[in-house]
Amino acid sequence: MTNDNNDTNNDQPEAAPSLLIIDDETIAIKNLTHLFTKCGYHVTARSTGAGGFKVLEEQNFDVVITDLKMDKVDGMGILKKSQSIDPDLPVIMLTGHGSYDSVVQAMKMGAYHYLSKPYQLDEIREIVKHALELVTLKRENKKLKLHLDEDNKQHQIITQDPVTLRLLDTMKQVAPSDCSVIISGESGTGKELAARFIHANSHRNKKPFVAINCGAMQEDLLANELFGHEKGAYTGAGSAHQGLVETAEGGTLFLDEVAEMSLGMQVKILRVLQENEIQRLGGTKTYPINVRFLAATNRNLEVEIAEGRFRQDLFYRLNVIQIHLPPLSERIDDVPLLAYHFLKKHTKNMQKEVDDFDPDAMGILNHYGFPGNIRELENLIERAIVLSTEKKITLAQLPPSLTEQSISVMRFNKNKLPTLDEQEIDYIKWVLDKCGGNRTKAAKILGIDRVSLWRKIKKHDLQ
Repeated sequence: MTNDNNDTNNDQPEAAPSLLIIDDETIAIKNLTHLFTKCGYHVTARSTGAGGFKVLEEQNFDVVITDLKMDKVDGMGILKKSQSIDPDLPVIMLTGHGSYDSVVQAMKMGAYHYLSKPYQLDEIREIVKHALELVTLKRENKKLKLHLDEDNKQHQIITQDPVTLRLLDTMKQVAPSDCSVIISGESGTGKELAARFIHANSHRNKKPFVAINCGAMQEDLLANELFGHEKGAYTGAGSAHQGLVETAEGGTLFLDEVAEMSLGMQVKILRVLQENEIQRLGGTKTYPINVRFLAATNRNLEVEIAEGRFRQDLFYRLNVIQIHLPPLSERIDDVPLLAYHFLKKHTKNMQKEVDDFDPDAMGILNHYGFPGNIRELENLIERAIVLSTEKKITLAQLPPSLTEQSISVMRFNKNKLPTLDEQEIDYIKWVLDKCGGNRTKAAKILGIDRVSLWRKIKKHDLQ
């Protein structure tokens, strides 16, 4: 038996979860200590409430298990002390003398769970496991919120993903130069944000950053927007008009969706890049320019060149440096970080007091594939804030398609448990659907290689 002067830890590693057990019954302490030490926990045991009270002041714990009825300091006293030290510390109450009133009181005071003696060891092991998962998630969320307050103040790109952090370092190296950059990546991955980051870290950051979507206009209108026009260039042109290239003088011009430009427009942009001058529509005079060009696309430009839709010479002019942004499905550790960033951003705009996520809601977000990438995540958070009536985002504020995912994937119902094949089929179908049929992307989310996914598709006839 462990007493008030001894800890039982069996040389567990420092990283092991820390568990405090307080009970005045010798056999209870012995059984629980053996169980949780075997499970890999660092166990500290006390046989009196006073001893437990004291060790709570001296050490940090991840979970507390305490008997309710003890002399001098009882379980309610332990619960109050635990919450005064750490409101998120899960406290599990045990008693052989329980009543409905004591259960209600303990739960109202914030006890994580309540078990009457005699209890099953498997049952308490599962409860402690879930309590540990909850406290770990809460602590990680607090760190993320703190990280958002203390870090990322010099730029807008929110990430803790190693690949994206390396890309940030590359962009910082590229920023001071005047070389052209192509930023590639799926829609919604933040290509314009990356372009603004490069501009903000360049010597041009005091001058304009001008962006234009090249796929949103026909060739004549795009040319007019970029190069401007002279008076009388066309019917209705009553005065000369400066285009966006001139507006960006000394700064940066960002050509978004550059692959959507017509071949004729590509020739005009190529000439501007080569000559560093522009000619307004309807005029003969040329205007020298000092502008840095950044471009973005969600297409593979080498394929576009091979199929005759993009000029190779323009590609070489723009592609001095290429930055490829990974999809959100490949930087899933960024989901909580970005979620809290958008939560803070939109609650401020809407003046709503929503400051956290329910663990189940965050769990759904962490396991979603985000085919729409960061843009989709931001839209989900904004929608949740609009619908929220509490201080936390819960499952109720997430779209049904997300919250139903856990049900549809598991296929559990009251009458029939699914076979392993049924569950696998549903999950593969769901992931493929979320990835738009992209097997490479689906395989990454599933944690298998593309050949293994192909075999499963063939096995289950999912063609």
